Amino acid sequence: MQTKHFFSDPNHLVVTALNSLTLTNPSLALDKQNKIIFRRPDAPRRAKKVSIVTGGGSGHEPAFAGFVGHGLCDASVAGTIFASPSAEQIRRAAIDRVPTEDGVFIIPMNYTGDVLNFGMAAEKSRAAGIKTEFFAINDDVGVGRVKGGKVGRRGIGGGVLILKMVGALAEAGGSLDDVYALAQLANKNLVSLGSSLEHVHVPGRGVPEESIPHGEVEVGMGIHNEPGSHRTKFNLVGLVQGMLLQLLDHNDPDRCYVTRKPEDKFVLLINNLGGVSPLELAGITDEVYRQLRADYDVNMVRVIQGTFLTSLNGLGFSISLLKLVDPGFGAGKSMLELLDAPAEAVGWSAPINTETWDNRNDDPVELKDSNLAEDIHSNLQLDPQTIQKVLGAGLERVIRAEPEVTRYDTIVGDGDCGIGLKRGAEAILALLNNTSTPLTSDLLLTLTRIVTVVENVMDGTSGAIYAIFLNALAHGLRAQDPSSPTPVTTEIWAQALRSSIDALGKYTPAKKGDRTLIDALVPFIETLSETGEVRVAAAAAQQGTESTKAMKASLGRSVYVGGEAGWVGKVPDPGAHGLSEFLTGLAEAL
Repeated sequence: MQTKHFFSDPNHLVVTALNSLTLTNPSLALDKQNKIIFRRPDAPRRAKKVSIVTGGGSGHEPAFAGFVGHGLCDASVAGTIFASPSAEQIRRAAIDRVPTEDGVFIIPMNYTGDVLNFGMAAEKSRAAGIKTEFFAINDDVGVGRVKGGKVGRRGIGGGVLILKMVGALAEAGGSLDDVYALAQLANKNLVSLGSSLEHVHVPGRGVPEESIPHGEVEVGMGIHNEPGSHRTKFNLVGLVQGMLLQLLDHNDPDRCYVTRKPEDKFVLLINNLGGVSPLELAGITDEVYRQLRADYDVNMVRVIQGTFLTSLNGLGFSISLLKLVDPGFGAGKSMLELLDAPAEAVGWSAPINTETWDNRNDDPVELKDSNLAEDIHSNLQLDPQTIQKVLGAGLERVIRAEPEVTRYDTIVGDGDCGIGLKRGAEAILALLNNTSTPLTSDLLLTLTRIVTVVENVMDGTSGAIYAIFLNALAHGLRAQDPSSPTPVTTEIWAQALRSSIDALGKYTPAKKGDRTLIDALVPFIETLSETGEVRVAAAAAQQGTESTKAMKASLGRSVYVGGEAGWVGKVPDPGAHGLSEFLTGLAEAL
């Protein structure tokens, strides 16, 4: 695989790539701190228009920021490479960076971290009095219903067609209800499947342990570099035959999502995962089109080919088929009219028009920032030196464990869990040791400051779960706030932790046995509540982590990773391992 890059710092790369969009499309602006690309408020805009907010991890360019512009999306929020942006970033986009008077439609792809973070932002937007709808695109058939389980289909290349249509409908004056209904309808009539000859290499990371052998191809490859559903010997004609069968086989109840009749009309999208030359992509398009006409008699009224949603420089492609159906609503526009409508976004095929260049304005955009933070105080007391000693010991252990967590996550996920935990641990340590804003004995105030760090520094699935859990923990402590200064006890901690795990259950279906960090967290809380002994509870968390080695994943990105025979019984869940390391370090310091 290609491991050479022009950039060694992935964070710097993401920000500079986002800024480039303001150079190539003068109607856009960048909120650098929150990594939000949005339409400038002084650019021409239709009155009474629903705002479309999308986004996801970086590494999929031109998605998602490349789809911001007239006729498509109004804002896009970027995470680090292959990791969801935080809920706070998305909240800023939905509340402060786009007009909200006629509603906001939040539409990411269906990945756990994106659903949690974009979903949390949608709830915050609703709480702020903004009419908001949320939908997670899920068009992949690489993983069937059985293996997908609670997670459902992933969102891959075909989701671009949905973004294009909802953007065009909003531009035509469609209501929020119509835009939301169109996304659901289009998703029900959309199937996609990707394949790749090689995994990709993320800038700044070490050389991966695994590559795809020469002469083989991974079918069902995910856009986050996760393995596909199976490997097979490579032959283009045979590969396309197998992919089309997965997409269109009416006799496969596990993957049959779209049926067809002779009179049905389809749109074909061939998407480059990033590393296929335009010459080869054109040849792939020709082969796919030929087989669809010859073997399936599919009537393709539009054929779209290009680079829309990538996996860095992935040496692969995806096939998407959208069955055109009559929405029966939405400004009288058909799906085809919405796809054909002009769009002024660099990720789509339409160029930027002359009028936009004539209206160019290089003056910086004044950013509006709402502040939802409360002045938090309580009578729950904990010595600051104890917090620094105990919490610091747990965080230091997480940092030391990063290489091992990363190694586990490289085997069963996409390799970013350890880095994310380390980044969060280092940021919290910096807060604890910051002499300019020293800790106080007010436990709730300290926890609130830690929550702010987690929300702004940790992204991806783990970041979202920890942020939700810690917010709920703060609420659980606040509910027990006494009328006078009182030292916090193990009983107070246990009760707050129990309420936190209940709150977390509202946003993730993960339970014990699903092979997630919950398998370490729940035993810790249950044992602490029963015994009041932190060391005993930490040992229970370690046992819970050990038990994940024998579990089959039903949630998280591990669901999509094949080859369980190679790691079941040997590799624990990375998130559970990282958490149990923290809890062990914390217990040993008491």
